[in-house]
Amino acid sequence: MKRGLRNEGGLIAAVLADPARAHDLDAAGWSMLIGQARNADMLGQLHFRLASGGALGCAPQAARRHLDLAWELSCRHRDAVRWEVFHIATALRKLDLPVVLLKGAAYCLGALPAAEGRVFNDVDIMVPHAALTAVEYALLDAGWIPQVANDYDQRYYRRWMHEIPPLEHKSRGTVLDVHHTIVPPTSGVVPDAGELLRRALPIEGEGWQELAGFRVLAPEDMILHSAAHLFFNEFHKGLRDLFDLHRLLEHFGCRDDFWALLRGRAEETGLSQPLADAVVHCERVFRTPLPEAERARARASLPEGVVGAMRGWMLRRALLPDHPSCSTTDVSLARWMAFVRSHWLRMPPGLLAIHLLHKAVRAKE
Repeated sequence: MKRGLRNEGGLIAAVLADPARAHDLDAAGWSMLIGQARNADMLGQLHFRLASGGALGCAPQAARRHLDLAWELSCRHRDAVRWEVFHIATALRKLDLPVVLLKGAAYCLGALPAAEGRVFNDVDIMVPHAALTAVEYALLDAGWIPQVANDYDQRYYRRWMHEIPPLEHKSRGTVLDVHHTIVPPTSGVVPDAGELLRRALPIEGEGWQELAGFRVLAPEDMILHSAAHLFFNEFHKGLRDLFDLHRLLEHFGCRDDFWALLRGRAEETGLSQPLADAVVHCERVFRTPLPEAERARARASLPEGVVGAMRGWMLRRALLPDHPSCSTTDVSLARWMAFVRSHWLRMPPGLLAIHLLHKAVRAKE
């Protein structure tokens, strides 16, 4: 592998940002690229980027086999998500309430570029808080069962989190997360869930008549939710989630009034900080095209001094792919710091202490 091919997001990020770089890879480079992409859950996205950039043909036969299988799997996932959403719509039809698809399911059903090559681990929906009980019972009647059985975790989700415990279908094995807002209320950031629902847009396209009442978040809210999901969590699939943000910003950012609307919604929802992080790190890792004013505004809003330096050090490393080629001592430390930070952001200190103590006791049992 020639020098200069790595960037701050690892080899996979360098090639996703510029597929032409794949032409300079030797056998060892391709092995590293495929390994990083697989561990980041991004083989399908890599296939799409190489194909659209005219670089898929330079892949060695072994690498091409992995890429083609990943693309086929992503197509099957896309069909499976659509099929699962139809089942959810059938289960909830009698309730006559707004249902908003979130994250991967929204990208898929909304036919957004972020869905190209992506695989989906679950389906996420958002419903009005007042309808949670009715929605849960309707889903239980339709064959979904709780994944969480113990009383403590049930109370934890229902009292503190932005969603009920995950549900798994008893025959299909698909996982469904039912949200009532987009960030944990315990984080201190409380976007108006009613406004999110009111701003949500209907799913467009032929053949979606069965999904009447199903929506996706408005573009600005979709990006803010994706940013909050990434930067309030522990970066388990951080590079993939950052690439989602890159594709969303790239897709919606060409609209004349988009950036002003996005900044306004970030201020209204209290999510200006994760938005600034998203803008800075998308540009850093994937060279996302941004207006210069937005790039400067995002950089200026980040913390300064020692705290800012440590925060930047941690985020740069935590966003690397979880692969041996990127696993150094400082990266492991950064990931541990990101894990601790995610809990600190989502819970006040008292609740966090109780929660960690309970987890520690249960781990010894």
